Amino acid sequence: MTTTSQTLKELSESVTEQVIEWRRFLHAHPELSFHEENTSQFVYDTLKSFGNIELSRPTRTSVVGRIIGKQPGKTLAIRADMDALPIEEKNTFPFASKNPGVMHACGHDGHTAMLLGAAKVLSGLKDELNGEVRLLFQHAEELAPGGAEEMVQAGVMDGVDAVIGAHLWSPLETGKIGIVYGPMMAAPDTFYITIKGKGGHAAMPHQTVDSIAIAAQVITNLQHVVSRQTNPLDPLVVSVTKIQGGTTHNVIPGSVELVGTVRSFDAGLRKNVPKLMERVIQGITAAHGADYDFKYEEGYRPVINDRGVTAMMEEAVRDVFGEEAIARLQPNMGGEDFSAFQQKAPGNFFYVGCGNPVKGIVYPHHHERFTIDEDALENGVKLFVHAAFKFLNGH
Repeated sequence: MTTTSQTLKELSESVTEQVIEWRRFLHAHPELSFHEENTSQFVYDTLKSFGNIELSRPTRTSVVGRIIGKQPGKTLAIRADMDALPIEEKNTFPFASKNPGVMHACGHDGHTAMLLGAAKVLSGLKDELNGEVRLLFQHAEELAPGGAEEMVQAGVMDGVDAVIGAHLWSPLETGKIGIVYGPMMAAPDTFYITIKGKGGHAAMPHQTVDSIAIAAQVITNLQHVVSRQTNPLDPLVVSVTKIQGGTTHNVIPGSVELVGTVRSFDAGLRKNVPKLMERVIQGITAAHGADYDFKYEEGYRPVINDRGVTAMMEEAVRDVFGEEAIARLQPNMGGEDFSAFQQKAPGNFFYVGCGNPVKGIVYPHHHERFTIDEDALENGVKLFVHAAFKFLNGH
């Protein structure tokens, strides 16, 4: 058999209906991070049915498949995440979530289905491959400390020469593939602040240390960390996303809790931001006779795409879909634990456009009515399959 680009396209197209069926099944049966028992078993059983794949369970709810070619060569890892979100789905199509309060609102059902499709094609071409394709079906992308780090610690990246992964992306129209060189997604950190004042009657504020008024100043002045204390050419986000304090209209509470996120790319800046934040918090609380607690938790590392692997993926997009399909995108401040795999091998994370206003597919990720244009699934399968042959066989 001669595995030409046209052959790979046709084989990828031949599994499209099944990929859509898998995606719909997974969408109807979502499971939260670290609880993907049924999802991972479904993936394991489906991969086993293909044959030609060595299977293992490196963690309780993840699956790794190895397609080892007839000839020796390099190893390419391909990753798909499997977990869902704690969201009550408001879509009404027949395959909407059957698990109350749990929903595939970020496309992970599609990621899993696309990699299953690629696995079916590549397992049938095992003897044509030089080297190994390693299939990483990852648990718990949505919840720190994340499943990628657990899988790396379990050794799934041992001997891997390069790693790729895809994210279905609703802001990008179906048919487009988003390519980003270098920094792509930020490090998502979390902070917790408690402002400790002195409660009392709202009609006698002079007898209190008003934690709400102090918290308001803290929130406002934290923005100076971004606008006045860091280089404007270094991307940085500091957002307070939760305020909790008080019980009624005539009581000044003794404390207020603030929660938020910091997003950055630069390692030095990431290390310095907590110090800058605490200086602001300490100064404001001290000026008003209050105290504080400050806790800062680092999340995933930033996703930084390797130039060489990214160039290979751009060539694969051009080969399969033509130049017009390539969308060169800017980095964004979202977070992704795909970065854990990139610590062990050069990698590329790319976007598969799945938005389609004509079909009403316009809702953002993590929305209760999020869905994907299923025409995009075939595009992901084609790219996974072509990338494997391009990297391993030099196609």
